[in-house]
Amino acid sequence: MNLVTLKEVLEPAEKGGYAVGAFNANNMEIVQAIIESAAEERSPVILQASQGAIRYAGLDFIVSLVKTAAGGTDVPVVLHLDHGTDFDQVVRCIHSGFSSVMFDGSQLPYEENVATTVRVVEIARIVGVTVEAELGKIAGTEDDISVDEQEAFFTDPQEAQRFVKETNVDALAVAIGTAHGPYKGEPKLDFPRLKQIKELASIPIVLHGASGVPDEAIRQAVSLGVNKINIDTDIRRAFTDGIKDYIKKDPDNIDPRKMFAPAKEDMKKIIKEKMRLFGSSGKA
Repeated sequence: MNLVTLKEVLEPAEKGGYAVGAFNANNMEIVQAIIESAAEERSPVILQASQGAIRYAGLDFIVSLVKTAAGGTDVPVVLHLDHGTDFDQVVRCIHSGFSSVMFDGSQLPYEENVATTVRVVEIARIVGVTVEAELGKIAGTEDDISVDEQEAFFTDPQEAQRFVKETNVDALAVAIGTAHGPYKGEPKLDFPRLKQIKELASIPIVLHGASGVPDEAIRQAVSLGVNKINIDTDIRRAFTDGIKDYIKKDPDNIDPRKMFAPAKEDMKKIIKEKMRLFGSSGKA
């Protein structure tokens, strides 16, 4: 199946009251695990590449991997740029075949965030690519994005309404208490704020930093209008733990295929659990 846009998977999710998982892809095994899980769960899926993943694997390799994987399945697959902070790189991703991009101007002054987001939207619309933006700073570290807990601030609902009207974005990532990377203690999400943002912005809401958030909190967030949920840390942990376990069992092995195969199955287990939790299983 050809790649689809973020809008094509999030509009049905918004109407159906579920969320679509956005899983970070860094190499072939992770791409395979995500696509195979989506096919087996009959779930739409978003494969996203961060700036760090693009530097690691190369832009053309990421696009080729995902397009090849998507071509072998009949479930909707989105190739999405995650946390694109550089305007030129966002444009390169659009030109290289990404079906969706995120411009993250959350660390910029409001007016500059709006102005650059509008430029991205104008370019993306020409070639039918959808755009996610971010308002409010999400604590934690992910590749080039690092926000100290004291610097993180929650998204203002009134400002979110204004931002969406001024930019015409397709989805909005908000800060309501999640963080990138492993959590220190249990995250506390601001559900009243989320409810108000959804009511005022009236577009699909994106929850970043969802690895480690309790299942019940995820369910409540989905019920209040979250339609895209980002997962990275949980997949990385499953992959590396699987490799460590294999090496303990067979320390003399020198064949990476034998290590990666069980690690891929461990990732698939996590990904499928997330799809069921988000409510996207059976929706493709």
